[in-house]
Amino acid sequence: MNHYATFKDLEDASVFITGGGSGIGASITEGFLSQGAKVAFVQRSNCDEFLDQVSSKYKYRPLFIKCDITDTDALKTAITETSRINGGIDVLINNAANDFRHSLDELSPEEWDQAININLKPHFFTAQAVVPSMKEKGIGSIINLSSHGDASYPAYIASKAGIRGLTRSFARDLGCYGIRVNTLIPGWVLTERQCNLWANDKDLELHMQKQSLKEFLKPNDLIDSALFLASNASRMITGQAIVVDAGVNITG
Repeated sequence: MNHYATFKDLEDASVFITGGGSGIGASITEGFLSQGAKVAFVQRSNCDEFLDQVSSKYKYRPLFIKCDITDTDALKTAITETSRINGGIDVLINNAANDFRHSLDELSPEEWDQAININLKPHFFTAQAVVPSMKEKGIGSIINLSSHGDASYPAYIASKAGIRGLTRSFARDLGCYGIRVNTLIPGWVLTERQCNLWANDKDLELHMQKQSLKEFLKPNDLIDSALFLASNASRMITGQAIVVDAGVNITG
């Protein structure tokens, strides 16, 4: 892992990440570990190789809890266990998602429900679980990962747009308790999954034409933004969407 910004207030913070053992999530997990944070993460699959890589490198060993995030009771139990071991959660990062490709005419009602259950529903119930302890502390940061995609997977895009709505609503409701809620929106990040399934030469070339910065995004490119939104450096930022996409979408 390369050197990234240091936010001293994140040392010893209790951080909970969904999907934190692979892809973007693994990079964010390691980013917080590098700050000296106590990181717990959940995902459905095993991640022994990742755990072996990071367990002895940092102040704390990450806490991995195997969990299907569509099982709300199991997800809440994982948060309770994390709070018991690492202390009440200071930073929640809703990262896990499934961007399976589908068209309008082929998606079944069951597949639609599954897309919502993976990509949107957990964001609500993880927040529901962590907010009471954040209220007690009078501080907390919730970071929801979303997307600006607009084709090839309408259920995924709809659920990701819903995340931005949740962020705005939570930010209004929770700000009076010192809890900040923001959205982090990556562009096309070339994770191992993306490279194996969809990153063909033609699409890569077309996407690069859209980027203002002519370098493909890697998972580590999300680390500093996540750390910033979690830290006191962003203490007066809430309800916002931070876009990290090399300038595909120009805002402001």
